[in-house]
Amino acid sequence: MIRSAYSHPVAEVEITELSAVPLNVVELLSKAHHPKAGAVVLFSGEVRNNNNGKEVAYLDYEAHQIMAAKMIRTILDDANKKWPLNIAIAQHRTGKVTVGETAVVVITASAHRSEAYQANQYIIDRIKHEALIWKCEYFTDGSHQWGGNCSCH
Repeated sequence: MIRSAYSHPVAEVEITELSAVPLNVVELLSKAHHPKAGAVVLFSGEVRNNNNGKEVAYLDYEAHQIMAAKMIRTILDDANKKWPLNIAIAQHRTGKVTVGETAVVVITASAHRSEAYQANQYIIDRIKHEALIWKCEYFTDGSHQWGGNCSCH
């Protein structure tokens, strides 16, 4: 059964910040509806098949589980203080993530789109800069490279 956006208004959403299994974007989005929210913004960071002229085979994410989860919660709390959000969700993959899979999801909901967009970008930028999550890109030529988490600037 498909639930209506109005059938499950949620202000406090329990989401694990890190996941070793594929992220379920549809399920996460279903938890992001709130009766006071007129805007829901979804950012889904996908693994693309190329980077810097090289063909990507897959990514591997490692994290300091406790500290990364704590930092993501802090970032969400900070966003809630800066903007009048009804919902703020973020979840990041760990382990091997293949081309076309989702590596990170950020969802924000607020009364108006401006706040939802601004908060969403703020959250993803801070996660990429501050959360103790490390990315290793594995290329089809057999080489690999650590880093490159952020292209914010």
